[in-house]
Amino acid sequence: MKKLSIALALTALTAAVPMAHAAGNANYPDKPIRLIVPYAVGGATDVIGRVTARYLGEALGQSIVVENKPGAGGSTGSQFASKQPADGYTLVMMVESSHAVNPNVYAKPAYDAVKDFTPITNVANVPGVMVVSSNSKYKTAQDVIDAARKDPAKLNYGSSGNGGLSHLSGALFGNSTKTEITHVPYKGLGPALNDLMAGQIDVVFDNMPSSGGLIAGNQLRALAVSSPTRLANLPNVPTYAEVGLKSMNDMSWYGIGAPANLDPAVLAKLSAAMKKATQNPELIKTIEQQGAIVDFQTPAQFKDTVERSNKAWAKLIKDIGFEKLN
Repeated sequence: MKKLSIALALTALTAAVPMAHAAGNANYPDKPIRLIVPYAVGGATDVIGRVTARYLGEALGQSIVVENKPGAGGSTGSQFASKQPADGYTLVMMVESSHAVNPNVYAKPAYDAVKDFTPITNVANVPGVMVVSSNSKYKTAQDVIDAARKDPAKLNYGSSGNGGLSHLSGALFGNSTKTEITHVPYKGLGPALNDLMAGQIDVVFDNMPSSGGLIAGNQLRALAVSSPTRLANLPNVPTYAEVGLKSMNDMSWYGIGAPANLDPAVLAKLSAAMKKATQNPELIKTIEQQGAIVDFQTPAQFKDTVERSNKAWAKLIKDIGFEKLN
């Protein structure tokens, strides 16, 4: 009888565990959520991350706190996020630079961009932009190309860090134009843009969310953008394709995810909340003001985006002969 009582007690306890888990999911989120942004304040990922945090928080009825963890072209913060509990209280910006470029530029990646994360949704597709200081003598992309050909390695460009999208964009520019320009890595695009405006570096291959306001404020001059057609707010700036750089004319994706093995119920709730957030007119307005296009995707669609992008970057990095980083 005693053994039977113990067995019944264990059975009851085992049955209670999934019920408690389900109840916990039903109450999610019942405390603040943090969103890891693996880049410095002021960059494109930070801008979109903060907009996402605000409106996702409203949709969930819970505050979302942004934590910037820059370094190693997005690897530092992404690796940190991948090791956090998959409970829905740690989210991470999954962007093309950190989740498609980085895994392919490092000889020993710090994380698996597909297996170590749960994709939730894409948020926006972002045009790239080639910018110089408003005081720069370079008025067009061709001016930069001509200068680089005249004095190899004399010109330099800043990036968010070794192996980041802005770094690879500069490498692709050099490869496409058969020129050599010197790479200057920073810990985030914010610091790089500050030095660009101060005349310490010559050019930055950025994205519109972080450079858009500086362009509008006449602190930076845009020379080319990576969009299918010219941007409505920059009608006089040609696309990369128009200046003969078709290989650089792709937009970048900026999404949101969580550590791997996120509970399906929590994932469903986050997906529904993100769908609501991306339909918010204020979010759409803010994103479009940055020159970006809102693009909600289901978790399955976003997973496919991440996987396809990884394959494309693996091929591109091989094609341009980029030496992988240690």
